Amino acid sequence: MAEDVDSQVVNPWEVTAKDGGKIDYDKLIEKFGCQRLSDDIVQRVERLTGRPAHVFLRRGVFFAHRDFNEILDLYERGEKFYLYTGRGPSSEALHLGHLVPFMFTKYLQDAFKVPLVIQLTDDEKCMWKNLAVEESKRLARENAKDIIACGFDITRTFIFSDFNYLGGAFYENMVKVANCVTFNKVVGIFGFTPEDHIGKISFPPVQAVPSFPSSFPHIFSDKNNKVNNNLRCLIPCAIDQDPYFRMTRDVAPRIGYQKPSLIESSFFPALQGENGKMSASDPNSAIYVTDSLKDIKNKVNRYAFSGGQDSIENHRKFGANLEVDIPIKYLSFFLDDDPELEHIKEEYGSGRMLTGQVKARLIEVLLELVERHRKARALVTDEMVDAFMAVRPLPYMFS
Repeated sequence: MAEDVDSQVVNPWEVTAKDGGKIDYDKLIEKFGCQRLSDDIVQRVERLTGRPAHVFLRRGVFFAHRDFNEILDLYERGEKFYLYTGRGPSSEALHLGHLVPFMFTKYLQDAFKVPLVIQLTDDEKCMWKNLAVEESKRLARENAKDIIACGFDITRTFIFSDFNYLGGAFYENMVKVANCVTFNKVVGIFGFTPEDHIGKISFPPVQAVPSFPSSFPHIFSDKNNKVNNNLRCLIPCAIDQDPYFRMTRDVAPRIGYQKPSLIESSFFPALQGENGKMSASDPNSAIYVTDSLKDIKNKVNRYAFSGGQDSIENHRKFGANLEVDIPIKYLSFFLDDDPELEHIKEEYGSGRMLTGQVKARLIEVLLELVERHRKARALVTDEMVDAFMAVRPLPYMFS
């Protein structure tokens, strides 16, 4: 896809801003045609769920949506919906940017008590990353362990890999979608070129159809083996995935299905700055869940871009530029304590706190997060992966 918004490129495979600049999310909202997530919606989520909004909601990490208010309307009426998110397994271990949508999806599952399907697009990574089929399937299972370690409820969660699950009703829906999207349309949305092989051009329906409940008859069929095609789907994802679901929302009414709703996040920035998102291909741009304390200290201290001044004297006089400071950005993601975060911002922005002090606090926060995840992942067995990926009813659904 080649969604060129002035001087930036944002698509499922590339996120860059010209000359190292920041992604302009206001322009993305305007270009993509989604809506900004308002404080009123965040407050409504708190009221309906009876729990505080997730840090990613209240600090604007998830900042845009498509028809999320309609999901809240039906929830308020006592109706059901389901969640759908996914992961393209291209690396052995996840970095913190990969964890963000799963941490937030876990919150949504717990808050709304709804079913969840998680797609592992191992086929996609064969086509885009030129991975061997067996290697891509292996990485999918390894990534599934990290996803399970986030704490999802097995009675409400189905994880599937495309290589293992595609067929039946899922494939029927893929064909229905494919019949509605012309070659010119898919080129216009995704920017495919004559050099791209046909596997890439044919892939978008694969990511589209988990939005439709009939793709999962083992989950969403009632006692009479009928699927309610009016069941709505909510997709938490980063905004670079929006093109897939703009296509899906255009097609859905034409094949008798509801449009999926989306709640979309900004990008977790690379350590070197906010010109894009973390890259699994550059290990020094990211903190991985497998990083040791030494690794985390080294990466934060050496590579995390600082908004502090070039000397202590100037820093005391002018303070830090919080808009470009990566340690502050990371703390905004992972330091849950609002008063502490505001205190750090005030002290650092005024020059009373130094860069080294802020980085030291970030290292503590990241170490706690990574250690907690590492311990949870160590408890995930192959048998647990098999259980989450087993094609089975989710018994709570129609109870």
